Amino acid sequence: MAGVALSAAWAAPALAQDAVVLDQPADPDAAIEFSADVIEYQAEDEIVTARGQVRMNRDGYWLAADEVSWNRKTGIVVATGNVVALGPVGDRIMGDRVELDEDLATGAIDNLLVALESGGRIAARSANRVDGDLVLRDAIYSPCGTVGPGGCSKPSSWRITAARIVRDDETGSIRFEGGQLHIFKLSVPLFPAFKVGDPTQLGGATGALVPDISISGINGVELAFPYYWRIAENRDFTITPHVYTEALPAIEGRYRHLGESGAWQAGAFLTYGDIDNPDPDAPNKMLSEDIRGYFEGNGRFQHDPWWRTTANFRVATDKTVTRRYDITRDDRLRNFIRTERIGEDSYVSIAGWAFQGLRVNDVQEEIPIALPAIDARLRLDDPIAGGRVELQANSLAILRIDGQDTQRAFASARWDRRMLTSMGQEITFTAYGRGDVYHTNDSALTDTVIYRGEDGWHTRAIVAGAVDLRMPLIGEGFGGTQRLVPRIQLVVTPDTENLKIPNEDARAIDLEDSNLFALNRFPGYDRWEDGSRITYGLEYLLDRPNMSIRTNIGQSYRLTRAPDILPDGTGLTDKWSDFVGRTRLRFGRMIDFTHRFRLDKDNLAIRRNELDLVFGTTETYAQIGYLRLDRDIDTTIEDLRDKEELRVAARIKFSRYYSIFGATVLDLTSTDEDPLSLADGFEPARHRIGILYEDDSIELGASWKRDYEQIGDFRKGSTFSIQFSLKGLGR
Repeated sequence: MAGVALSAAWAAPALAQDAVVLDQPADPDAAIEFSADVIEYQAEDEIVTARGQVRMNRDGYWLAADEVSWNRKTGIVVATGNVVALGPVGDRIMGDRVELDEDLATGAIDNLLVALESGGRIAARSANRVDGDLVLRDAIYSPCGTVGPGGCSKPSSWRITAARIVRDDETGSIRFEGGQLHIFKLSVPLFPAFKVGDPTQLGGATGALVPDISISGINGVELAFPYYWRIAENRDFTITPHVYTEALPAIEGRYRHLGESGAWQAGAFLTYGDIDNPDPDAPNKMLSEDIRGYFEGNGRFQHDPWWRTTANFRVATDKTVTRRYDITRDDRLRNFIRTERIGEDSYVSIAGWAFQGLRVNDVQEEIPIALPAIDARLRLDDPIAGGRVELQANSLAILRIDGQDTQRAFASARWDRRMLTSMGQEITFTAYGRGDVYHTNDSALTDTVIYRGEDGWHTRAIVAGAVDLRMPLIGEGFGGTQRLVPRIQLVVTPDTENLKIPNEDARAIDLEDSNLFALNRFPGYDRWEDGSRITYGLEYLLDRPNMSIRTNIGQSYRLTRAPDILPDGTGLTDKWSDFVGRTRLRFGRMIDFTHRFRLDKDNLAIRRNELDLVFGTTETYAQIGYLRLDRDIDTTIEDLRDKEELRVAARIKFSRYYSIFGATVLDLTSTDEDPLSLADGFEPARHRIGILYEDDSIELGASWKRDYEQIGDFRKGSTFSIQFSLKGLGR
């Protein structure tokens, strides 16, 4: 009987197994469609009664009940018996009796339960729909409606009671009027009108967020009161006043915008007060009293399938504001803007970089600005002599307000051909050529002599060839599959002019397993490792169910004189290099252990010793990290300072809902590793410990951290923080 209009001809009961369209209007989409086991029509009173598995639908509103009576004269629809009403946002209203208009959007309900799409529940004494919005009276909201399979593991730890709750069917937001928040056995009155967004929807509703509370030794008690303003579906703004007992108030704001081509955000932190002197030995502990702030922003825009632009900026008014107000621990702030074109076989990048130094001895006028930095690469489609060819062009300008300036440009071509022999050996042939043009001035202003180069114009030609042989041996062993892969590489390159050219991007050279077989073991382009050499190594791999081992070790030997551009202690200065290697051991998801090392070629002394261990589950785990660099490098080379450090972190879940966590960093550096170090060999850097309660509806915790690093005349000291989050509430 689908599609048939109800008329006066229906004077007797009828069976309706299919959907029926009631009262065909001018707009077919506005019709009420329903199905039921039995339909009765009283022509004199114009009352339609449907019984048995009644289902009604109109304009996104859906109704199910044991019996539905529709008065065509008044337009009132009354549903009784196991009533379930579903709105456009997916929320379900359950009750014994529901009275609605014929649009199914407005009406009254008694003793009802609303099952929200987010998983929460609202129980109310009475409710009615007004223009699609659900208005509930004498109501209780709980984030967990059911306990057991498919619901929460325990009754909700919090709930909200309110004299009136308004549920917006269009946005999904919930407005509480005259409400109280009940957490465990504690009751807290809410604002007269408290509004939250739909947790299942992106964004949220305008309103106050949960305050943040912390206590620090430098700022005293801190209270933060964030307020969220949802400007539109794709834009929002959060403003957060900060109040301190030992400092003047501060204001923080963040704006976010999501557009068709990308997204961006900007934030700021502003206050007023004494600017601390970053130098602890200075006689004046305060520099001045002024506005202090921190500004940041980032974004990415996709212009078309190939071109995109990424930007990031971070600026502070002084060197100590970020540490004093616990904004960031970074000792330098990075700013850049980059436009890229990414194709299947090509890449182009045009970028600019600037930095702000926050360390005590940083002189901002001497920190470089890279503008522009251009890099373009092209991989040819057709192979040449059976090998793949990649072309590259690069240009960089380094500017300093007070210091050395450098400009460079180069073009290069690289050819690689990989072959497999009949016995399974892998041979890779490489040919490389590059031409450089450099210009620099004010080189005498660079303190480290080996970085300076010489003023004026300089050119350089680089040519290299390499043969790399890998011989994998594969077989069964130890209940799994094992592979033993000997490897040997020959690199041939003539002597190359290096010292007349300034070094801006290839300073922190250090031999390790990741660059042992690299064509150029310097990290950048300004230095080229000339001189022919042979590099050999051995790799072993074992794979078993739930276990794997990866280990390698290697060394290189120079066939020509040792280059004079490598500082002593890097492991590369003599004919024979140091030994380097790495081992990684994994047992399922329980244990992950990595060890990196460098051994002195003469006496096997450990020059680099780095261990990282993670063990446990996702809920209870521990992390241990240890690093010791003992390379005896000249102390005037600031980029390669030696140090020793221990890092430990752990989380223990000691009951179903409680866990404790902690972390520490210890500076173990002494004058044995770094003659310029002021550490005594065992000096704490920072500690953190806390406890957390978390169930299906709430997250509540407290933590303490202490920062021992001295910034100016003060140490950050201890900070106590309270973590509080209500799940299922949204913003």
